[in-house]
Amino acid sequence: MIIGGLQRFSLLDYPKEMSAIVFTQGCNFRCPYCHNPELVLPSKYAEPISEKDVFSFLKSRIGKLSAVVVTGGEPTLQDGLCDFLKQVKELGFKIKLDTNGSRPEVLAKLIHAGLIDYFAMDIKAPLNNYHTMCNADINPSDILRSMELIRLSGVQYEFRTTVMPEILSSNALEEIRILLKAGDRYYLQPCSYSTTLDGIEPVDFGVQDWQNSVKYRDLHSWAEENRVLLELRG
Repeated sequence: MIIGGLQRFSLLDYPKEMSAIVFTQGCNFRCPYCHNPELVLPSKYAEPISEKDVFSFLKSRIGKLSAVVVTGGEPTLQDGLCDFLKQVKELGFKIKLDTNGSRPEVLAKLIHAGLIDYFAMDIKAPLNNYHTMCNADINPSDILRSMELIRLSGVQYEFRTTVMPEILSSNALEEIRILLKAGDRYYLQPCSYSTTLDGIEPVDFGVQDWQNSVKYRDLHSWAEENRVLLELRG
């Protein structure tokens, strides 16, 4: 597996767990607001971290950390993902996987093997706008299949959308909500403008503005009526 980064400690990325974060190198999407361009653009790749070094670190944290988050980039592109996760499991860690949902066949394999304890899947845009938002040739049915596989996996999960007013309107969120079902946990999270793939300049509109907006209140009312757990993050 090609590992582009390792964060040794986090209290934020896996709910109620102390985790380390493994960042895989490479992604099949080119979202303009991506805050990890060094994991997406080959021209920005750093020298990969060896699996040996990662496992050496994880072994030293047995009993101190409880979980490992695998994110990217897009982890499901990695040929060695399954074997890597099996080794993490053998060390006794819980595993959270972040994914863009573009490869449901990989998610099915991981679920069948019982390797994931928590899924976080990004919903980038309304299905009819995925190609434009992600600058990728994506089959919308793969997104729907991934969402359903995750729902039926029997493990904790969340769906999430990065709120970027410049390119994702409030109307788009109304279209996204039709993808959600009762019992889903759905997070809206702000764009991190410090580093973005396309160097996007921030607008003066933050999470608090969303929370106070009519569109958000309407979305929140819809979520309550449809038993979707909607939260703002950040």
